[in-house]
Parts: sequence; structure tokens; C-alpha cells
Amino acid sequence: MSSDPTPETLFETRWIRMQRIGRWDFVVRPHSANCVGILAITPADKIILVEQFRIPIQKNVIEIPAGIVGDEPEFVGESLADTAGRELLEETGYRAGKIEKLISTPTSAGLTSEFIHLFHATDLTRETEGGGVEGENIIVHHVPLSELHTWLADQEAAGKIIDFKIHAALYLAGR
Repeated sequence: MSSDPTPETLFETRWIRMQRIGRWDFVVRPHSANCVGILAITPADKIILVEQFRIPIQKNVIEIPAGIVGDEPEFVGESLADTAGRELLEETGYRAGKIEKLISTPTSAGLTSEFIHLFHATDLTRETEGGGVEGENIIVHHVPLSELHTWLADQEAAGKIIDFKIHAALYLAGR
């Protein structure tokens, strides 16, 4: 590594910046180094998952609801917990009465400076159908926890990708 930790910018768009320190190239988000993921389980013991097409891997991905912190001007300065609550409502239509932080960890420490902050949302109230904001095409799934393993295996067999954060959040929440 270089003795000067000042990054050199190699390339930049509105959403990503490729940088180099010494001989290491990595990606940062110009607007935020943080994102949130939300484990939400209904009173009927159903986990709320979302599905959306992810351009980088060209497949549909089954995930917990998630979003970037402060990625739009109106949300700059928003707390991590407030972002988690807003993203949960936008993507799934559920408002959380309580949001508890589970962990903060790098998403991929060798590739990006981004951290993900996982939350557990409880005391859920359904307000809308969800589906995301304009430009997003999010499918909301309600899966009984007792059937989750089989349901995820079926989704994977159908060619969908299963995001690891589902399992990490469930483990951290003791579920």
C-alpha cells in the first residue's frame, strides 16, 4: 500500500466512483457509504422478502428489503433507522412500530467502502401494497418461516438468486 492514503479517482458517474490507493482499485458511492437491510416478520410469522431484477448479474434476486442511505437530496442526513423504516414502507408497504439494529458490516471489503446496517423491524402495520418508488419493479413475497427453506430452494431452482442477507439477518435476530 502507498504511504499516502489519498485516493486517486479513476472513473466516476452519478452513482459510482472507481478509486485507487496504491495498487488497490475499489468502488465507492459518491453520495453515501452506507446502505440498510431490513428483516421484517409479520405477526403471522411470515418473512417479507422482495424480488427484483438486478442488472449487474442479469437475474432476479430474492432479498430482504434494502436501500442506500442518503442517495436522494431529500434524504441526505437521514438516520440509518429512519432510512430502514422508509425503505421498508416503500418496498413492502409495511410500517414498522419498532426498528432494532442487528449489525453493521462491510458489504464486500475488498471491492467497496460500503457498509450495510441490518435492522429487525417489528410491530408491522400494512399501509400499501409496496413495490418501490418510480423506476423500481419490486415484487413483495410473504413466506411462512416454517416453509422458508423449501420456498428459497424452489426459487433458486427456478433460476433466481438468493441473497445471503436473508440468512444473516435471521441468524442475528435469533430466528
